[in-house]
Amino acid sequence: MPPEGPERKAAVMGTKLIYILEDDGDISELESYALQNSGFETRVFANSAPFYQAMNREMPDLVLLDIMLPGESGLDVLKRLRAAPRTAELKIILVTAKSTEMDTVRGLDMGADDYITKPFGIMELVSRVKARLRTANATASELLTFGGIEMDESRRLVRVNGTPCDLTYKEYELLRLFLSNPDAALSRDLLMEKVWGYDYDGSTRTLDMHIKTLRKKLGNFSGTIQTVRNVGYKLTAREEP
Repeated sequence: MPPEGPERKAAVMGTKLIYILEDDGDISELESYALQNSGFETRVFANSAPFYQAMNREMPDLVLLDIMLPGESGLDVLKRLRAAPRTAELKIILVTAKSTEMDTVRGLDMGADDYITKPFGIMELVSRVKARLRTANATASELLTFGGIEMDESRRLVRVNGTPCDLTYKEYELLRLFLSNPDAALSRDLLMEKVWGYDYDGSTRTLDMHIKTLRKKLGNFSGTIQTVRNVGYKLTAREEP
């Protein structure tokens, strides 16, 4: 698994950072040249060991990953990246040979975002990279985070400390309201209206029970949903007296 450690995105004038994991020097030179001429910053690695070391220091925006690598294969690298919470959503494009069609299918099933087949044209490569990065930017706008809690609205997925958290529909909607309004005291009436609807005539006991189960599922972050006396609830990292 890629080692944990500090992360830093390439930040010089908003330049996107691309990691190229490719053992063929001619191909990696072509990829790097094409991407740099299109305004990207690149790092090239011939095998997985220095690649993981670099990942520990600086997270890229996208990885070009060759399937046929010496030692640890590209599919093994992909599997490790997708298994680690820190890199689970990292954009990855496989670079494959026509003779590895089945491996390409396996890679896509394992979570690769796209693939490009050798030999490829420079314009095709740059176009594929830009398309994946546009998708990444769109997805980022649909992420709600608070501490170790992360909600991906595009996939209706919640993670706590990188681990998927299975919520009911009402629990999800409650958490979405809290994440959208951190540190704001949300009244019981507002929560009932937004989650159960205007015509809901049930007891607020239902709300309390859903808050209780939601807190339980958030584990170590259960205390971030705090009761506001005579008002309702709020999501906060600060301890209340």
